[in-house]
Amino acid sequence: MAGRTGGGAASLDAEEIRRFDALAARWWDLDGPMRPLHRFNPARVTIFRDAACARFARDAQGMRPLAGLTLLDVGCGAGVLAEPLARLGAQVTGVDPASDLIEVARAHAEESGLQIDYRAGAAEDLVAEGASFDIVVASEVVEHVADVDGFVATIGRLVKPGGLALFSTINRTLMAHALVIVGAEYMLRWLPVGTHSYEKFVTPAELRLAARAAGLEIADQRGIRFEPLKNAWSPCEDMSVNYAMAAAKS
Repeated sequence: MAGRTGGGAASLDAEEIRRFDALAARWWDLDGPMRPLHRFNPARVTIFRDAACARFARDAQGMRPLAGLTLLDVGCGAGVLAEPLARLGAQVTGVDPASDLIEVARAHAEESGLQIDYRAGAAEDLVAEGASFDIVVASEVVEHVADVDGFVATIGRLVKPGGLALFSTINRTLMAHALVIVGAEYMLRWLPVGTHSYEKFVTPAELRLAARAAGLEIADQRGIRFEPLKNAWSPCEDMSVNYAMAAAKS
C-alpha cells in the first residue's frame, strides 16, 4: 500500500485536527454531532474487550477483565472509548493532538471518577519517550491520519512484545461511500458533512499489510454493522463497510 504522506508525524493531519477540535464542546452530547459515535461505542468496546481477553487469557464476562493491563487509546478524542475501557480495569492512557478535546476528556474523566492519563500530542511523542503498552487501540483513527503505513508502524512500536494492537476503521468500497458519506453525512446528517474522505478509507487487505510490516500478526478481524430494527451496532462477518482488526506482537 502506498503511504499517504503529509508533513510531520504520520498520525497528524492538521485539517482533521481542526475539524475535531471544533467539536470539543459537544463531544459528550448524546444528541449532538458525535451521537453516531456514542451509538457505535458499545459494539467496539465488546469487540476490543473480547480480543484482549482472548490474547491475555482473561474472562470476558468478569467485572474487570482488563485489570493489570496497560492500554493506550491513540486518537482518544474526548474519551468516549477510553472511559469504558478504564471501567473494564485497564490502566488507560489517551493521546490526541486536538488539545481542546483533551481538556474535555480530562474534565469528564474527573467527573466520572476515573483515573485516565490524557496527553495532548501525537503517538510519535510516546515512541520518543520509549513508552510501550500491553494494548494499543486506534479506533476510527486510521481513516483520518496523514500516512497510514507510517501510523501503523508507530502503533507497532508502542505495543509491548506479546501485546495487542486493536483497530477499527472504514473499508474503501462503494457501499461504504454510499452509507457513510452520502447517507450518514449528506442525507441523514448523522455526521457533520466533511467528516470523512473516501480516498482515505482503508481496505482490510491494506491494513493487514501495514500491520505485518509493523511486526504485527493478524489475530482476528470482523465487520461491524448497523441494525435498524435494533437501532444498534453489532459485530458481523461482513467487512464491506465498518470493520475491526486485532493484531498481536510476538
